Amino acid sequence: MRRKDKAVPGTKAIEEIIRRATICRLALCEGDRPYIIPLCFGYEDGKLYFHSASRGRKLKILENNRNVCFEMDIDQELVFGEAPCKWGFRYRSVVGFGRASFIREPESKREALRIITRNYAEGVFDFTESQVAETTVIRVDVEDMTGKISGY
Repeated sequence: MRRKDKAVPGTKAIEEIIRRATICRLALCEGDRPYIIPLCFGYEDGKLYFHSASRGRKLKILENNRNVCFEMDIDQELVFGEAPCKWGFRYRSVVGFGRASFIREPESKREALRIITRNYAEGVFDFTESQVAETTVIRVDVEDMTGKISGY
């Protein structure tokens, strides 16, 4: 990170931003073209989890290239200045890189779905066999991530 003064200090502080985020933008690469999608997600022990339908563009891309980049942000606020060129944003963000894989074993998929739902609601959730079978679950092993704070 170029601006060390804006770096989030330490893994715990980075993980707090992740815990407060509601959307994770997952960036993939299809040939020489980037593809980015906003997704619901869960995070636990250095791994991101996403759910998906059984078919679609992101799955086709991941079959050919499992390297991903991700971004999430919180506390976004436009800050007006004297002129538009002096405007800015306040935010807290995380950007990272990892490698995606598909979870295929039903009980592992079920646990990943629980991790995702815990990001949005408290409680214990269960999923039927057919829900688990019909859902594709993607795990991203986080290799590197940094956090940034601007304006706070």
